[in-house]
Amino acid sequence: MDAELFPRVRTEPAPGAVHVPDWLDEARQRELLAACRGWARPPAGLRTVRTPGGGTMTARQVCLGWHWYPYAYARTVVDGDGTPVKPFPAWLGELGRRAASEALGEQAPPYDIALINFYDGDARMGMHRDADERSDAPVVSLSLGDTCVFRFGNTETRNRPWMDVELRSGDLFVFGGPSRYAYHGVPRVLPGTAPARLGLTGRLNVTLRVSGFPVIGP
Repeated sequence: MDAELFPRVRTEPAPGAVHVPDWLDEARQRELLAACRGWARPPAGLRTVRTPGGGTMTARQVCLGWHWYPYAYARTVVDGDGTPVKPFPAWLGELGRRAASEALGEQAPPYDIALINFYDGDARMGMHRDADERSDAPVVSLSLGDTCVFRFGNTETRNRPWMDVELRSGDLFVFGGPSRYAYHGVPRVLPGTAPARLGLTGRLNVTLRVSGFPVIGP
């Protein structure tokens, strides 16, 4: 929005969870979007994720560093074209560590996983926990494009209590500490709300994680 009745400010929806509005400026959003478009191309590109029960996720996904599939990680796209996962760039890891430091005031280990989800107007994400890693380092989430309703819950159940947070293009959300394994999801995307100058229809979410897995190779 060009004018806000009340300015958006940094909030802490739960202990260890921080929302920082407008953390990425317009130039950095454009750079990240351009990178996402490159990562989305095959091989090991954007794919539809299928669950063990035969369902499909409505948000499409591409991974960097380690390939996530329900509910494990691999070095190849085992549920897709079988090619090696795209490398995780050092600059993205530095962005993640800066985000964790500025949001939580702590130094995270080196980030080595990115899950990039693309939501069209009808896509959503059910309540889930990021629990397939071997590290409890904070999760960093960056939003590009359309605004979404981000539902942040508790660590015990997919049900209430939860809080709905509006995430817009450029927003940062970090959760660690007592909120690291909180259930969260995206019940709704608001089509047509992306900044016009960004040139994106839909929403991209770039989620950075620390795997905690042994280093393989040089």
